[in-house]
Amino acid sequence: MTPFEKHGQLTVSGQKLTDRNGNEVILRGVSTHGIAWHPEYVSLEAFRTLRDVWGCNCVRTAMYTHEYHGYCTDGDKKALYGLICKAVNAAAELGMYIIVDWHVLGEKDPMIYADEAVRFFAQLSRKYAACGNVLYEICNEPNGDTSWETIHRYADMVIPAIRQHAQKAVVLIGTPDWCQQIDAPLDDPVECSNIMYTLHFYADTHRDHIRRKAERALDGGLPVFVSEFNITDAYGSGPVNYEEGEKWLELINAHGLSAVCWSLSASKQSSSLIRDGCKKRSGWTVEELSDTGRWMYDNIFFQKG
Repeated sequence: MTPFEKHGQLTVSGQKLTDRNGNEVILRGVSTHGIAWHPEYVSLEAFRTLRDVWGCNCVRTAMYTHEYHGYCTDGDKKALYGLICKAVNAAAELGMYIIVDWHVLGEKDPMIYADEAVRFFAQLSRKYAACGNVLYEICNEPNGDTSWETIHRYADMVIPAIRQHAQKAVVLIGTPDWCQQIDAPLDDPVECSNIMYTLHFYADTHRDHIRRKAERALDGGLPVFVSEFNITDAYGSGPVNYEEGEKWLELINAHGLSAVCWSLSASKQSSSLIRDGCKKRSGWTVEELSDTGRWMYDNIFFQKG
């Protein structure tokens, strides 16, 4: 039985994801790197490996909106949209949940491309209105001087574009400072059902001060989803920090948080899960994983069953 066959469409109840029977569901999975740069990992075979070998029930597709070949800049919109559809179709065939990530980063403020986001999510949610396995992440990492007030205003524009077609779909909303200010929505939450707020961390950079914000958000009742994390520094490079990774793991497990790690790629960056030089696009052995990938594989995130 696949994850989706077991649970069906998810909803947000209080702080938790729940299935069609009201049972709590925790999503654990892997994010692609930017699909414009690494389209080779958007495949049925790669996702099948994540499901059957790693034990993932979720995959996240990262589509950069601003950077080199970004969807809203010089990228091939048709090709990028096609890759998103390929990913959604593969996840649906495998009965996995999929997060479509509008990967705000270099533009800092999601309002810069808000009109594009509205069109994109309206088009995609119309196409996949009947697919209950799709979650929509509407702004990856707002940063710079972007305030929660601005993100809230952006969410109020984009969520209705999704809801007009996918009325019950779960929507993930980014928070300020690269999703480290997870407690920012406490005083002004988005008034909408089936939403969660995203927390991102890179364990070697984001330590106790961010964990305190996470605890404050959780104690305040916010539904939190860790839609991107790793155990490297914030640049995805440098040595892995196993000690800080374990501290984050304790928090995630203590609160039963859904979590998706970065990233399904093979490069010299220590945040890549596949060992640099590995040419395989699926079916990776443990020996073909990076140090980070092996830590992820060996811990609770990817233990099958």
